[in-house]
Amino acid sequence: MCLTMLVVILLLAVAGCRDGAEPSNPGDNGSGASPPGQVQEPQTPSPEDEDGTPPPSGSTDNEGNLPENETDDAVAELLNSMTVKEKIGQLVLVGIEGTALDNTSRRLLEDYHVGGFIFFKDNIESAQQSVKLFNDLKEANAANPVPLWLSIDEEGGRVTRFPDEYVKLPSSGKVGSKGDLALTKRVGGLIAQKVAGLGLNMVFAPVLDINSNPNNPVIGDRSFGNTAETVSTQGIASMKGIQEHGVVPVVKHFPGHGDTSVDSHLGLPVVNHDLKRLHELELVPFQQAIDEGADVVMVAHLLMKSIDPDTPSSYSKPVINDLLREEMGFKGVVITDDMTMGAISGSTDVGEASVKSVVAGSNMILIGHEYALEEAVIQALTEAVESGVIPEETLNDRVRATLELKHKYQMSDEPVKAPDVKPLNQNTKAVLDQLK
Repeated sequence: MCLTMLVVILLLAVAGCRDGAEPSNPGDNGSGASPPGQVQEPQTPSPEDEDGTPPPSGSTDNEGNLPENETDDAVAELLNSMTVKEKIGQLVLVGIEGTALDNTSRRLLEDYHVGGFIFFKDNIESAQQSVKLFNDLKEANAANPVPLWLSIDEEGGRVTRFPDEYVKLPSSGKVGSKGDLALTKRVGGLIAQKVAGLGLNMVFAPVLDINSNPNNPVIGDRSFGNTAETVSTQGIASMKGIQEHGVVPVVKHFPGHGDTSVDSHLGLPVVNHDLKRLHELELVPFQQAIDEGADVVMVAHLLMKSIDPDTPSSYSKPVINDLLREEMGFKGVVITDDMTMGAISGSTDVGEASVKSVVAGSNMILIGHEYALEEAVIQALTEAVESGVIPEETLNDRVRATLELKHKYQMSDEPVKAPDVKPLNQNTKAVLDQLK
């Protein structure tokens, strides 16, 4: 059931029938191209995208949206109708094993009410197979009050999860080197079309790290460039291209993974720069993305010595609450990088770190691998709520932001049909020709 429909039903049940009001636009996501050096404020999207395909049902338009005050009321009613277990489920986004719905992933939905899933290369063999998997997960979620996040890393270049039937999009470094914001926005739109075509609704892109360290083993050409200006303008263009096709972009890896020499998949990188340097370089793209309407920020596993010398940023209150939320003014959804990465799981209890992350200000914990770890994190969060370590007010605050975002993008568990890959490949080849 569409979240918008559900919250309307809840409103009617609680407040009685109301006279209908003209719906408003929940997010001003537009389709106009931006001139070089400038990203325009988003506008209402056109009825069709570049290849004549209507935008996906999640596109932010004027259909089916409540006015802002009623949206707030509707989300509040939905939140109040949820059980504690359902709220705790919204705090986690988990991975699955294999290419088909299995008993454990079904249990994650039926018993734990997880908020969504992340998919990796080993989950996706073909467009046909992956659509069936995603539709099966949606169907299995039918008894839950909130539709699922279905998410993926799809940046272009070496970070892609799509099967070989898709022509690969270029890396962000290649796109950024062209210096053409309209082209970058088009690539962002193609990423979103690929993602939405399979029925997914969230993509972990764009990368806003600055490629300032040639010895960095994990960023490199995943970055749009080596200056704050290039990464900011290019990253925002990509972000808006994604948003305009109804997919939620997640900007990453806050507070900046560019100047590190350790891969956080394997160990904990340490950043020694002081706050003055961070504000002059690493934080600039994130601040500008926040100012331009970023919906979700992913917090990396980094030890930011000048901010919190003892706690990795992914569960540090000085980083998440004090810096990102209070100082930089981010009011959206915060998600951690995968808590099963070596930077955390190699030396820390993942459940304990996840609880600390929620207390510090995160809305969602990403646990991409190992069912045992996923269930351990859910259990740790449950115990923290029951004991008051995560107070009820905090739980409601964290979940409310996620519900608001799902409502804004009109998330739905409606099934989709397998996409026609041919036009996407043609448009990707056209982009590759522009980069020659």
